[in-house]
Amino acid sequence: MPPPAQPQYPPLTGLTLVVATISLALATFMNVLDTTIANVSIPAISGNLSVSPHQGTWVITSYAVATAIVVPLTGWLAKRFGEVRLFVTCTALFSLTSWMCGLAPNFSTLVALRALQGAVAGPMIPLSQSLLLRCYPEEKKGMALAFWSMTTVVAPILGPILGGYLTDNIGWSWIFYINIPVGILSSYVSYQVLRHRESTKMTLPIDAVGLVLLMVGVGSVQMMFDRGNDLDWFDSPYISALAVVAAVCLTLFLAWEYYEKHPVVDLSLFKIRNFTVAVTAISLGYMVFFATAVLTPLWLQTQMGYTATWAGLAAAPVGILTLILTPIVGKNMHRLDPRMLASIGFIVFGVTCMWQAGFNTDVTFLGVAAPRLFMGIGVSCFFLPITTLSIAGLPPDRIASAAGLSNFSRILAGGFGTSLSVALWDDRISYHRAMLAENISVYNPVAAGALENMRASGLGAAGSLKMMEMSVVKQAVMLATNDIFTLGAGFFFLLVFFIWFAEKPYIPVKK
Repeated sequence: MPPPAQPQYPPLTGLTLVVATISLALATFMNVLDTTIANVSIPAISGNLSVSPHQGTWVITSYAVATAIVVPLTGWLAKRFGEVRLFVTCTALFSLTSWMCGLAPNFSTLVALRALQGAVAGPMIPLSQSLLLRCYPEEKKGMALAFWSMTTVVAPILGPILGGYLTDNIGWSWIFYINIPVGILSSYVSYQVLRHRESTKMTLPIDAVGLVLLMVGVGSVQMMFDRGNDLDWFDSPYISALAVVAAVCLTLFLAWEYYEKHPVVDLSLFKIRNFTVAVTAISLGYMVFFATAVLTPLWLQTQMGYTATWAGLAAAPVGILTLILTPIVGKNMHRLDPRMLASIGFIVFGVTCMWQAGFNTDVTFLGVAAPRLFMGIGVSCFFLPITTLSIAGLPPDRIASAAGLSNFSRILAGGFGTSLSVALWDDRISYHRAMLAENISVYNPVAAGALENMRASGLGAAGSLKMMEMSVVKQAVMLATNDIFTLGAGFFFLLVFFIWFAEKPYIPVKK
């Protein structure tokens, strides 16, 4: 028996369309903000809850992985409960879990609550995208996507600044508390405006086996990345066991989903060439982009003496040019090749990574902020064109599932990228520290002269060695940070070529 057809509602117009757009955008804004706002707060959270900055990043990765696991369920949940009802419920629960995160008494509780928050956040972004597209006529969907993408633009501007200010002046708990009024407003207004535009509901069996395999497999991979560096990777039986569990579960998951009648993830979407290329490109691109977005404030606060506020200000300029250019890109999307725009985005990302790879310990605030500003050009040519490429030509009833699967891959890649980059960063710090330390001896005239000058200034022998050690660590961290940005540039330049494996999609001409 074929599934019931989705009702075809007329596009919204006038003030109702404006209110619906703002309401849906607020929810996405809150969701994205909650990730970027936490980036600059990691040192404060880890210090307050007595864990290392490396462990502090689990606040980000637990949220990302839980979100990614639930995102593929968006299609099934939307058909079971209705898109509008599911969106409103998830938005309200997001406010509740934000309040709970702010009250967390210890780090373990905070990580668990962040995972719960990520779980309810999962359907919010793909549903906001799907609901927004249903409110606009076909020829204006490019502009609708531009409006939707603006939320991922404004959040990087306000998130680091707001997170830094709240952390420095009030307390890190408030980075979660500020979600409460936004979530309540968005859920209430969205329900009032969209409740008469509910999608068709149908009772479908849930793929429990696939869901369990996905949760265990992805969870094992993330735990392996989070703990691997601390436990010396595969020299640890625990990490080796996680690797085996992940490999077995994810292999079985792919096999099971291929034959399952009602899969938790619609793998048949990967039969569509453009969807596969777009999802791969946006996932790998976001993995590197988000990893560098986490490392930058971490480096600034732990080694360069920045407060959370100033680290946020240094990271925030990425959104300025994006805010200006994204509406222009959206307005002209019907006449532009998204592959060309994506290539421009990847080139800009690669250039800015190489720019940042040339930093030294004397870099100024403006020196840090300048490439972040230029990066905004890349962001405006990244999310919107590739999102358009991924859903172009899909029937309306598959957009929610496609958006869910695309966001699953992107968010999961962001979580993995954070863990991998922090682990690689630590490893490169150790390497460069060892290399630099080899040159500190009485037989090296430069090192001996520096030590002698420090002793002459009154530091004494022990103080001079301590000062030299601090200098070595600072330089090692700087070199390791440069390594991460160089690697990121290589990824972005490769993606410039990869995106052209997609075919030029048909985009309706704007009337």
